[in-house]
Amino acid sequence: MKARVFVTLKSGVLDPQGQAIQGALGALGFDGVQSVRQGKVFDIELADGADAEGRLKDMCEKLLANTVIENYRVEFGSERS
Repeated sequence: MKARVFVTLKSGVLDPQGQAIQGALGALGFDGVQSVRQGKVFDIELADGADAEGRLKDMCEKLLANTVIENYRVEFGSERS
């Protein structure tokens, strides 16, 4: 089973890396960029088994996301290149 986990900063949490990217885009001539928020993506392949959603939730809450300042969402089953 394949899953993709998206981890993003919660609204209101400062994002210095996103601000640096926004500044760099402006310096490269990309006008009109109003904000940039950075995040992480994890592609995970699990052996088929019971409770894959529960296991992925545990992985996110214990390691992949800092749930104090980050949100996460999981998408299942789409093919990745």
